[in-house]
Amino acid sequence: MPAVMRRQFIGLVGAAMTARPVAARAQQPLRMARIGYLSAASAPDLNVESFREGMRNIGYVEGRDFVIEARYAERDYSRFAALVAELLALKVQLIVTAGPAAQAAPLAGRSVPVVFGFSGNPVELGIVASFARPGGNATGLSFLALDLAAKRAELLKEAAPAIKRVAVLSNPEHAGEHAELQVTREAASKLGLNTEYFVVRTDADFEPAFGRIAQSDCDALLAFPEALTIFHRAAIATFANDANLPSIFAWKPFVEAGGLVSYGPNLRNSFARLAFYVDKILRGSRPSDLPVEQPTKLELVLNARTAKQIGITLPHSLLFRADEVIE
Repeated sequence: MPAVMRRQFIGLVGAAMTARPVAARAQQPLRMARIGYLSAASAPDLNVESFREGMRNIGYVEGRDFVIEARYAERDYSRFAALVAELLALKVQLIVTAGPAAQAAPLAGRSVPVVFGFSGNPVELGIVASFARPGGNATGLSFLALDLAAKRAELLKEAAPAIKRVAVLSNPEHAGEHAELQVTREAASKLGLNTEYFVVRTDADFEPAFGRIAQSDCDALLAFPEALTIFHRAAIATFANDANLPSIFAWKPFVEAGGLVSYGPNLRNSFARLAFYVDKILRGSRPSDLPVEQPTKLELVLNARTAKQIGITLPHSLLFRADEVIE
């Protein structure tokens, strides 16, 4: 993204985040809101903190205007139903679901409104009828953008022009994964790259997957974004670097953990944005009337330390466009 465009976007975001806290607080609901938060991951979950930040940015004070009842599935998705039941027993007014916990949205939506934030396809998962007209008791943000999947293949090739075969690491249980895989394969093929698919469904699947990748002819790594892979981001980055594999991801935390490149939405801003939906619903809006959004802020992050470690030189064209370079 050109520097001028980045500055313009940052200015717009700053204005949006700071323009109305005082006015918003004057219009807060008269009674304290009890908000359920269902996470597929473990505590501490940074996305919960981003949501809290979003609530503060629109004028809410935790402990005075709202409380959060958080429940964590710890990547055991079979627990979602029981955790939803716990939250409903606490008489929450709505439930925010993060990551694969969005699977529980139809169940929770029978009783209370649901606001979701995840990288899958909410239409395919059966949460909403369409992005523009959700039609049910749930709405929120989807981080899935298939054009970004194609762009990541291009960026990986630009960062490491010599690569020939890319290992695609993915959880097939993730909604929208098959479409993302298809787009990635098509984009890679146009770039003269072959792909090989490696599946992870549980925590225990990563080490065997790493072993299969190491024994393959793959000379680069692309990991799809979702709760399971981001939880294991440090292990993925360490493996890729030890194997001298240029790697690309969708979210900055992967690169902060040692990955080479990331391109996609800013997770902190995205989960803060969920507060907008919560505020609307607490004031009486119906989820069915609030269109599902996709993030407009994209960031390209590079890790220069990793590039040096695996013996590649990042091109100036990529460095110039980067929103951040980790030295």
